[in-house]
Parts: sequence; structure tokens; C-alpha cells
Amino acid sequence: MEVALLSFSSSISPLRPNRASTLTPKPSNHPRLPVIRSAVSRSKKEETVETVKSHLENCHLLAAINYKGLTVKQFQDLRRTLPETTKLVVAKNTLVFKAIEGTKWEALKPCMKGMNAWLFVQTDEIPSAIKPYRSFQKERKLEDNDFAGAVFEGKFYAPGDFKSLETMPTRAEVYAKMLGALQSPAINLVSTLQAPAVEVIMVLKAYVKKLEDESNNA
Repeated sequence: MEVALLSFSSSISPLRPNRASTLTPKPSNHPRLPVIRSAVSRSKKEETVETVKSHLENCHLLAAINYKGLTVKQFQDLRRTLPETTKLVVAKNTLVFKAIEGTKWEALKPCMKGMNAWLFVQTDEIPSAIKPYRSFQKERKLEDNDFAGAVFEGKFYAPGDFKSLETMPTRAEVYAKMLGALQSPAINLVSTLQAPAVEVIMVLKAYVKKLEDESNNA
């Protein structure tokens, strides 16, 4: 009878499992980097850009507000104070600029820094649209959360220029002033027509409506 002799390599024992196959790797001394996921997906970014564009369709004024430090509750409280014709949107500067690039709103470029909330005023009653935030700012002592700038009629208004926006006459005041001028001597009319374009347009609309009403009543 033949006896088969089995031989084993000295590096691998038949009585013990292969150490190389059972040892777990030693932990690395280097910390594992966390997986960073984008907070806003591509589709969400595109949705934000489209939202900004839609708000601009009937927009008369677009303003940037420095919202750094404001809480979620403060934002909710602020939104409740705003009229329906005013929208408050929180969006990244890059996405807002993408929406306004190539338009008259691009004049807002100096505001594309820091943390901004965007105020879309969809009425020509500018002072009454700005006033709720001013009241909110004063009530909550938010001096640092001021307007960073705004664009109205294609012109950029820096923070120091906001007084002229906040003291603009109301539509009723403009109507009264312009209609009165149309019935005054020519020199007064010329002086009045030197007012901002928006005021001239408003009075012309009012004058046309006045003529239509008089025609209908005749």
C-alpha cells in the first residue's frame, strides 16, 4: 500500500487558519472625510431661478436685504407684515444673478455679496411696500439688517439713497399734482413733466381715464 505524504509550506500551518485572511486592516490614522452632499440639487437651483424670473414679471422694485442673523421665526413674522403685492424670497446670490443677468435688474450686481433676502415689489406704491420692513426693522432693533440696495426703473439705489424711494408720493398724490398741472398755465405743466417718468405715466393714465369718464357721462 502506498502512503501519500502531504507537505505544507512553512509559512502556512494546516492547523491554524491563514492569518492574512482573518486579520482586519488597521484603522487609518487619517480621518475619513465626510460625504458632502449638495444642499440644493440641480433641479432645485433651476426651480429657484425660474421662481425669481416669475416674480420679476410684474415687479416695479427689487431690493436686497441683509438677513444674516435673522431666525426662521423672524422671517415668518416679517412675511406676515408684508402686503400681497410684496414677495420675500431667500435665494443664493448666484442664482438671483443668473435670473437677472442681461435685464434691467442686473444693475443690482453690487448687492451680490453677503447673505441676502430679496424683496420683490409688484406695485408702483413703493413707499407703502418698503414701510413694513422699516417698521419691522425698527421694532426688532435690526439695524444691521438693512437694505443692501435696490433697483427701480433700471437705476441702482444704494442704502443711502433709500430715503428718496421711501418719500415718493403716493399714486393719489401724483394724480392730484399732475392733473392740477394739466389745468394750470403752460409753465407749470412743463415744470411738472420734468418729474420722474413713472409719475408722468401715472398722470397720463389718470387723465385718459378722466376723459373716458366724462365721455361716458355725457
